[in-house]
Amino acid sequence: MEYLEFELPIKELQDQLQKCQLIGEESEVDVSETCKKIEKKLEETKKDIYKHLTPWQRVQLSRHPDRPYTLDYIKALCGDTFLELHGDRNVKDDKAMIGGLGKIGDQTYMFVGQQKGYNTKTRQYRNFGMSNPEGYRKALRLMKSAEKFGIPVVTFVDTPGAYPGLEAEERGQGEAIARNIFEMTRLQVPIITVIIGEGASGGALGIGVGDRVLMLENTWYSVISPESCSSILWRSWEYKEQAAEALKLTAPDMKKQKLVDDIIKEPLGGAHTDREGAFLAVKNAIEKNYDELKNLSPKDLVNERMDKYINMGVFKG
Repeated sequence: MEYLEFELPIKELQDQLQKCQLIGEESEVDVSETCKKIEKKLEETKKDIYKHLTPWQRVQLSRHPDRPYTLDYIKALCGDTFLELHGDRNVKDDKAMIGGLGKIGDQTYMFVGQQKGYNTKTRQYRNFGMSNPEGYRKALRLMKSAEKFGIPVVTFVDTPGAYPGLEAEERGQGEAIARNIFEMTRLQVPIITVIIGEGASGGALGIGVGDRVLMLENTWYSVISPESCSSILWRSWEYKEQAAEALKLTAPDMKKQKLVDDIIKEPLGGAHTDREGAFLAVKNAIEKNYDELKNLSPKDLVNERMDKYINMGVFKG
């Protein structure tokens, strides 16, 4: 497992525990008491570190290379029932945006989400999770198909932003994202959005409008990344930690500002330390929120969604 800088005390204790267990296996010395003490210290250290995470440390956890991505969640939730659908029927199939039909239990959902890669080759294939306009148009095509057949939509947000290349702008990146936001506010089926990693800028908003917007505990959601914010304000990336603090981009900050509806608790240490636990937490959250939305009429669904977004940023003195 890869450790982040602030997790090094945990790594040291885990190394000590492994050495202690190895000594016990290779000799007749009873080291069980020592191992128990190290295990206790390890548990205390984990709780202390993850209880006092800074915003920047949460940003780091959201980018952890072992963290599960969209397809991991979909495969865990749906098993063999997932059918991936391709193409925007206009330009091509964007590999950074995936989508398709799948079942959780007996309920069918249309899943849409950004997909990152696991190594250099797959990261290039997935364009580092940065979608082109055709990705957003594919997402909209799938959501409109779901609306046609009365199927609820689940979106997974995990992107450092929409692809900023010249060719993307030529094909209408801004228009594609704006169109998605416009259409999603009026979609007549339930939409549940789950931020599973990075939720950056318009790249996230392009599939981020929902009746329920949920954030995993160690994720972030903001108009700009801490590094980009730092480079604009201070002309340097050195102040990224200060920028992360000022942006109020963590799940608790977003919940406090009423910009997201709920926080999904992650296993201690992050989603990557206990994938099955993270998958179960997301599954339960989707089912719970769908149960609250499924009996609303299309008209009420749209009205409540519109009211929710209209009221954002309104403060009474």
